[in-house]
Amino acid sequence: MTEQTKTRTAFTKDERGILNNWAIEPKMYVDEQSDSRVGFTEYAELLNGRLAMVGFTLVVIIEFVTGKGFLQIIGL
Repeated sequence: MTEQTKTRTAFTKDERGILNNWAIEPKMYVDEQSDSRVGFTEYAELLNGRLAMVGFTLVVIIEFVTGKGFLQIIGL
C-alpha cells in the first residue's frame, strides 16, 4: 500500500466524509504592537466605522429633505 501525499486544498472532509467546500481562510488579527495609524490597526478600523455611520446618516437625512432617493440624486 502506498501512502498518499496530502495536499492542502480549499475542500476538506469531516470525520464522516462529508465535503466542506468553504475556503480555508487565514486567521485575522489586528496589529497591536504598532503605533501607526495606517493599515489594519484598531484606530483605523474605529475611524472607518464611524465615518461610515456618519455617511449613512447624511444620506438618510438628504433623502428625507429632498424627497428623492440617493440614486435619483446622483442621476442613475
